[in-house]
Amino acid sequence: MRDTSRRRQEIIGMLQDQGSVQVHSLSEQFQVSTQTIRKDLAFLEARGVSVRCYGGAVAAGVIGVADEDPVDTKRVLHMSEKERIGRLAASMVKPGEAIILDSGTTTAQIARFLPDDTDIVVVTNDADILGQLVHKKNIEIVLLGGRLRRKNMAFYGGQTEAALDSLQVDRLFLGVDGIDLQRGITTHFEAEAALNRKMASVAREVVAVTDSSKFGRTCLHRIMGLEEVNVLITDAGAPEDSLDQASKLGCQIRIA
Repeated sequence: MRDTSRRRQEIIGMLQDQGSVQVHSLSEQFQVSTQTIRKDLAFLEARGVSVRCYGGAVAAGVIGVADEDPVDTKRVLHMSEKERIGRLAASMVKPGEAIILDSGTTTAQIARFLPDDTDIVVVTNDADILGQLVHKKNIEIVLLGGRLRRKNMAFYGGQTEAALDSLQVDRLFLGVDGIDLQRGITTHFEAEAALNRKMASVAREVVAVTDSSKFGRTCLHRIMGLEEVNVLITDAGAPEDSLDQASKLGCQIRIA
């Protein structure tokens, strides 16, 4: 029992220092089974120390689960940064390309600045992005259906993911709820994480778009690691050390 208590104290320390832990790495470090580690994490979750997530746990203090703003609030937060990011991202889209615009207020700005070009195809699951694009009569729009989540006015679920099976696009523009060097890109909503991973699987290139307020923030559900992102577009307020590390992981950094 003394070993168990000591191990759990050490895991608490790691959560405080790192923000998250992984089951398999803890199993190797402490030379115990993954089942034992899962019991430890369940014990810590029951006491409010951490929150379980896929493959491990995240410190309760850095989780943004209860802090997701309604879409109307998100629209007015960091608007100038989002507009600059949207304009820069839209300039990357070339005639003849097919792209996916993930749901979000930053990706909605990309839709706003896209040229009204007959050769551009935009795939999206976001009703607000549809509203931005419907007035651009030359852009071909593919709306992914499914179950509507009114909190952010976007569609999710098995039907939404299945609609991607027959598609192949040039790039995915991926919105961000949280971005952290260790946890990667995360979101509040589990179905969104699953859909985003499916979107990335049918895209030749993944472009993450985020204002600097999302750096260092960790949400419950992991989408992907930064090493899986080809381009990261953000604003000048992003922490330089984070951008340097992201660059070392293979991300091309672009500042709007």
